[in-house]
Amino acid sequence: MNDAQKKLLAISRTLTSLVKQLEKMAAALEKENAKAAPAKKAKAAVKKAKAKAKKAKAAPKKKAAKKAAPTAVKAKPATAGNTMLDDIYGMISRSRKGIAVERIKKKTGLQPRQVSNALYKLTKKGQIETLSRGVYVKKKK
Repeated sequence: MNDAQKKLLAISRTLTSLVKQLEKMAAALEKENAKAAPAKKAKAAVKKAKAKAKKAKAAPKKKAAKKAAPTAVKAKPATAGNTMLDDIYGMISRSRKGIAVERIKKKTGLQPRQVSNALYKLTKKGQIETLSRGVYVKKKK
């Protein structure tokens, strides 16, 4: 039985070592993807925008229905050179007492899910923190 325990311990150590190596490789892969992703995403966004513009021009106007369907709020384009995260981070850093999620939605015109995802990413990066529920402030360094 002592022999079996030694073998199990050796296997456990080997597995632990492999897990650490796997985590290092995954982190390195994520860094590579993060560097390459912005360019690909930007090209994809431009293609989608062009496709939507063509579709909007080609679509014939329909008669108004009795009940108008709710329209989605269109996101304002990010300011020159800034990403959506940069814009939201800028608004949060300019607010002294913090800024509410609803205010961010109104100022940016983004969908609730987009704002939520951006706040999550900024929190994970350590750039912002939650002051209270729905209110965010710039993280003090």
